[in-house]
Formats: sequence, structure tokens, C-alpha cells
Amino acid sequence: MASPPEPGPYMPDLPAVPAWLNKGDNAWQLVAATFVGLQSMPGLVVLYGSIVKKKWAVNSAFMALYAYASTLIVWVLVGFRMAFGERMLPFWAKAGPALTQDFLVRRAVFPATAHYGRGGVLETPRTEPYYAQASLVLFEFEFAAITLVLLAGSLLGRMNIRAWMAFTPLWLLFSYTVGAFSLWGGGFLYQWGVIDYSGGYVIHLSSGIAGFTAAYWVGPRLKSDRERFSPNNILLMIAGGGLLWLGWAGFNGGAPYAPNITASVAVLNTNVSAATSLLTWTCLDVIFFGKPSVIGAVQGMMTGLVCITPGAGLVHTWSAMLMGAFAGSVPWFTMMILHKKSSLLMKVDDTLAVFHTHAVAGVLGGVLTGLLATPELCALDSPVPGERGVFYGGGVAQMGKQLGGALFVTVWNLVVTSAILLCIGLFIPLRMPDDQLMIGDDAAHGEEAYALWGDGEKFDVTRPDTTRTGSASGGAAREDTVAQRLTSMGARGVTIQL
Repeated sequence: MASPPEPGPYMPDLPAVPAWLNKGDNAWQLVAATFVGLQSMPGLVVLYGSIVKKKWAVNSAFMALYAYASTLIVWVLVGFRMAFGERMLPFWAKAGPALTQDFLVRRAVFPATAHYGRGGVLETPRTEPYYAQASLVLFEFEFAAITLVLLAGSLLGRMNIRAWMAFTPLWLLFSYTVGAFSLWGGGFLYQWGVIDYSGGYVIHLSSGIAGFTAAYWVGPRLKSDRERFSPNNILLMIAGGGLLWLGWAGFNGGAPYAPNITASVAVLNTNVSAATSLLTWTCLDVIFFGKPSVIGAVQGMMTGLVCITPGAGLVHTWSAMLMGAFAGSVPWFTMMILHKKSSLLMKVDDTLAVFHTHAVAGVLGGVLTGLLATPELCALDSPVPGERGVFYGGGVAQMGKQLGGALFVTVWNLVVTSAILLCIGLFIPLRMPDDQLMIGDDAAHGEEAYALWGDGEKFDVTRPDTTRTGSASGGAAREDTVAQRLTSMGARGVTIQL
């Protein structure tokens, strides 16, 4: 007697598993999206909340949390199709919702990605992954969200939270979608042959330039905060950085839209570059400052991840190691040496040095990819036939394309970010008042990260206060001084100040 057909999701064909759906591809894309999401939530939320002064822990974490949530709503309403929909302009796609069943359960597609050669001959068909549009919408959302969360790092410790709430959806619509369509969605830089494997320009250069520009318009932190802005929890900072590092497996491994050879190479190269950059940065700290900085190590890890991103699946692993060495030294130089000699860089208060760790490292990665991308790996991933790095016969034309792409992203973000903030500034102050900046989280949210002690409060053991204690068995009560209580707890002569 024949067994009954398997129900629901286990059916071998329609409706749960169409002929075009590959379960492995779909599973990997959902996992990769989750990895990228973990970089923001909780990765950067934890990192931001711990790398800042105690009085800014809540506000910094919330800026990342709000950016993540607001991006998702705008993304499914109009953002996704502006970045990956049908071509409207050379740098922009037509807006539309990604909310209905008819749209989300059909096969994923990038409508504008077909590449035509001379004479209008189709050289590369449009990209159509083997899973539903819903998986693609989710994956690309995570990239959009982390871009805004990274941008927030330039503005911690002084931006009016209401101005940030207005800024995030506007910047997503008018800046991020333009870069994403131009370089990934089939726009003019994509068709021209600019190589940006997984966001060196779309994500890191744009967030670095936009963050630096926004920091200029918002204004600096208080002088006391700029001079001393010690992390409130370095161990949590390392944990947040660790989530960022491991999450990059989805960041670069999901970029080919399939768990193929390119994804395997990309994930390996990503880890090699990050480790090399971290060690390079740490060694430079020891050589020039006498001791390794933990914050510096996290920054070095990040620049290594950023630098490899434009070419993660397109270069040899020895090239990834070389890129990591550059990533750990060039941004180190611009941050530690050049920054202190530039009046512009000193004037702009970029809280977490996003300009150096993302803009500089992103451009560096794009340039090195233009030199080191191999023809064999490019053939597996790139839409333009014959793409390769300069060292493999690509000629100076490829380097011109890489620099041209970087220039477009830089100029667009400078102009659009400035315009958005100037418009918001007409209605909402961009910077918190100085009296509120002195307070921090409590002024911005009415909440504090650590409720045991207020900012600046001390447990003063010299006070003559006493407290009455009694025995549990009902014996006579006795008067204990504060010093006696501290002694009984094993602490004598300690002033606690957080």
C-alpha cells in the first residue's frame, strides 16, 4: 500500500517548494541574514553601549537600536525596491512596497542587473537567486541597517535623539538606496564594472563619509568629554566586537546570494584579513606607545574586516593577508599621526573615528581589490566579463573605475547628508544643549545604564553616619559606623566612584 504524500512544507514541489527554489541556497541566505543582523543586534548595540562614557551608555545603545528598527519599516515600505528594483535613473530604482504575498513569494530577482555589451548584446543575464524574494528583502535589509548603525558611531555623546529619529529614514531613502542601486542593483557603476563585492563602498565608505559630515554639522561633544571619553566596560566592548567579527561570515559569505565556492573563499579571506589587521595594529601600538591597546585591537580588527569586504570573494588568501596588513597600518597612520596634524580632522568630532575605520579602510579595500582581484574568481561572481585586477592584466582602467566609484559615493554622501541635516536643523536642534550634555542619559531618556550609583556620586567612608543593626535571633541591636560595615565586607578605606 502506497504511503500518503508528505504534508505542507515537506512537499517536493508546489506550493511550498517551487521548482526554482533551492532549499540549501534559501537556508544559507536566511542564516547569512541572521549573522549580519547579529552584528547590529546585539553586536554594535553592546559595543556602543560599553565603549562610551557611563553617562552615554543608554543613549549610544539606543541610537543603534532605533536605527535598526526604523530602517526595517522604511525598507519594506519603499526602500528595498528603490535599491534593487526596476531602473528609474542611472543611480536609482523605482520605489514600491515589499509587503504583499504576490511580491514576496515569487522568485528573487534583480531586475536591472542584466549586462549588455557592445551592440546591445546580452553578456550576462540578470541575477535571479534560487529562493523567494522575501529572503532577499531580509538579507538586504540587514546591510542597510548596519550602515546606519555604523554611521551613528560618529555622533555618539551629543546628538539630539529626536534629530537622529528624523535623520535615519531620510538618509536611508536619499543616500543608501542610491549607493546600493548604483553599485549592486544594476545602476551605472555596476554596469561600468566597479568592483564592490560586499559593501566596501556601499556600506563602509558611505557610512564613514556621512558620519564625518554629520559630525561636522551636529557639532562637537563637551570639551571634557572630548578630552576624556573612557569606555565604561572594556570586556563588553570586546564581546560586541567579537559578535561583529563572527557576524562578518554572513556579511561576506552571503554576498554571492548562494553557498558556492565564492562564499567559501570570502569567509576564509574575511577572517584572515581581520586577524592580520588586528595583529598589525597591535604591534604598531607596542612599537610607538610601549603597550598594546585593547581599544586599538578592536579598531584594527574592524579595519581588517572593512578592507577585505570589497574583494573578499575575489582575491587569493595571501592577498587577504596583505590587505589585512595594509588595513592595520594605513588607518592606524591616518588616525594616530595624520589626524593630529590636520586642522579639519581635529575640528570635526568623529566620536568613534568612523572616518578612519570605515571611510579610509573602505577606499583602501576598493583600491587593493582593483589591484589584486583574480580573473578566475571574478568570472564566478562579476557581471562584467573579463574583469580582473591591475596585477592580473586589468590595466589602469580598472583602477580608474575603482577611484571613480569611490568619488561618486563620497560626493553624494557629502551633499545629501548635509542637505538632510540642514533641513532637520530648521525644525529640531541637531545637538543637545550643554546643560543636558553634562548629564547625558538621564537628560536624554530619563534612564541610566547603571542605577546603583549616579554619575559622580561617591561612597564616602569618612561620613560619621551610623546604622542600627540587630541580630536575627532578636538580640540587642548595635550601632555600626560606615567604616565598620565596610570592614566587615572586606573593604577598608575605599572610595567608589563610577
